[in-house]
Amino acid sequence: MSTTTTTTAGQYCTFWVDELFFGVAVDEVQEVIRHQPMTRVPRAHEAVSGLINLRGQIVTAVDLRVRLGLPSRDPERLPMNVIVRSRGEIVSILVDDIGDVIDVADLELQPVPSTMPVVVRDVVHGVRILPNEILLVLDADRALDVTTEITGGNRD
Repeated sequence: MSTTTTTTAGQYCTFWVDELFFGVAVDEVQEVIRHQPMTRVPRAHEAVSGLINLRGQIVTAVDLRVRLGLPSRDPERLPMNVIVRSRGEIVSILVDDIGDVIDVADLELQPVPSTMPVVVRDVVHGVRILPNEILLVLDADRALDVTTEITGGNRD
């Protein structure tokens, strides 16, 4: 069995959550925008930060930091929105910082290292080894599926 899964061409929109460097295929990303005012959703899963109004379209915002069970973001630091298409819907992934769009056409998609926490392994397709860091290739559908989160629950 090979240690690599594929060598697909592509570009990724990159971003950070805590110290983790993620990428989503650019064809899944609609846009990247600054923090938006949110309306809280009563009794929603704790990873659902609320709803934003994106030019008249109501979009659910899921905080990837909460989804992954990471420490809370500094309240003085507002999250950024990576707007993606997932399962036929437009959804916002709340992240800490936005990176560049990078081309990884010549980099193999490697399996996720077993040393990564399970909750992180569960939301990525694999990794691409860059010269100075590891790009975690996010599976937006799995990352936004808060019904499968191990540590989550409902908030009041």
